[in-house]
Amino acid sequence: MTRTRPRRGWRLPAAMLALLLAGGAGLAIVLEQAQVAPRQLGPYLERRSQGHNSLIEATGRWLKRTLVVLDRAEFTFPDAALRLGAQGQPAGSDTAGRVRLVAGIAELRTAVASAAPGDVITLLPGRYLIDKTVDLGRPGSAQAPITVRASLPGSVILEQTSVEGFRVHAPYWRFENLTVRGVCRNHSTCEHAFHVVGNAHHFAAINNTVVDFNAHFKINGHNGAFPDHGLIEANTLTNTQARVTANPVTPIDLVAASDWTMRRNVISDFVKAGGNRIGYGAFAKGGGERNVFEQNLVWCERRIVGLPGQRIGLSLGGGGTGKDYCRDRACVVEQQQGTLRNNLIASCSDVGIYLNNAAQSSVQHNSVVDTAGIDVRFAGSSADLEGNLIDGAVRSHNGGVVRERDNLTAAAVYPYLGYHPVRNLYAEPSFAWSDGPVRREAASGMSLDLCGQPRGAAPAYGAFDNFTPCMEPATPGR
Repeated sequence: MTRTRPRRGWRLPAAMLALLLAGGAGLAIVLEQAQVAPRQLGPYLERRSQGHNSLIEATGRWLKRTLVVLDRAEFTFPDAALRLGAQGQPAGSDTAGRVRLVAGIAELRTAVASAAPGDVITLLPGRYLIDKTVDLGRPGSAQAPITVRASLPGSVILEQTSVEGFRVHAPYWRFENLTVRGVCRNHSTCEHAFHVVGNAHHFAAINNTVVDFNAHFKINGHNGAFPDHGLIEANTLTNTQARVTANPVTPIDLVAASDWTMRRNVISDFVKAGGNRIGYGAFAKGGGERNVFEQNLVWCERRIVGLPGQRIGLSLGGGGTGKDYCRDRACVVEQQQGTLRNNLIASCSDVGIYLNNAAQSSVQHNSVVDTAGIDVRFAGSSADLEGNLIDGAVRSHNGGVVRERDNLTAAAVYPYLGYHPVRNLYAEPSFAWSDGPVRREAASGMSLDLCGQPRGAAPAYGAFDNFTPCMEPATPGR
């Protein structure tokens, strides 16, 4: 990889000076072997310096600032509206069933408590306060799911002060076009907008905007039943401020369920300010199988930037699962046959993709930009990586097995020099190619790219050939 677009000319001499002061070429070799990114090493050095004399502490702070500045990008988000995530046009239900109009939270509770297969429970425009969990225990059917929806996105605002908003424990429920906001002063109180549990298989959430929760969607088994075959598609999941809580912060938190698809969502700003300060955009763990993350935009730090802690994009395995919560009560592996494809993962303070005891994983055509790369960890992990554009290193350790085929990567030592040849292939802020797409020689069996476009026989590395179809045309006069 030789292409580069020069930026911030002071970084290279500053980095070279830092390397010379610390041992020069020898340190570079160590860093390349360790494959630790500056954004990971800097905070570690700062933590290790704490509790020593003032000079050591000051040195630790300086090293952290220097290394993070060398490594991190200053990406700005495209001004145009995205065709990913929740859209202004409504997702359409088959309204052949009984349409039930509701005008208040009491009417909503009555409607869901008496729902029958095929019901389309339509909330009239307005604001609704959920101060107590809405329990959904009536089953729909494969031919006639039960739908809860707004006719027009943005017309119905559900403000939640309860720990859980909708608790779904029956199959075939579908949610469309809703806006759900957590309004709890105590961030440990607004846990989940949607808790999908036990027998709630074939759940679907499409075209919703969900804001200010710890785990916007929480999915897990209960009493030996597992909510398999779910769909989370075209939703916008975000937070407006860092979550001050020790509880897990992960907008899609999937444990022990199988055969879920998470597609075309925008997930951003899952910053955890309490506890271990580790936040994930989404993970699947707990012994499930065949879960798919595809065509998602995961923007770890979109508006909430620069705070302490670790933000990880997508994960198969997460931080691991207690055996009592595992599908097999053992979690011999956390995930099996999981797939990550055609995702754009950007601006993470830690790795973009983390595989933890994730067996037979497929990681295909993702763009992993301004992160610490990809981490494959523990003996249960095995991964096939193909066609990815990775602004960072691929690291396998603690027995993790990686099979790489035709990926675009850069040496782990480059960020220590302020040199980012892979990242610089993209222009800011629109993710246009700086000098035209870098294409693979050939690929077969390709799915649609991030922007929903078909790929040719020689696709570009990463999640898309052209980012423009991911953006709405600018409105005249804007």
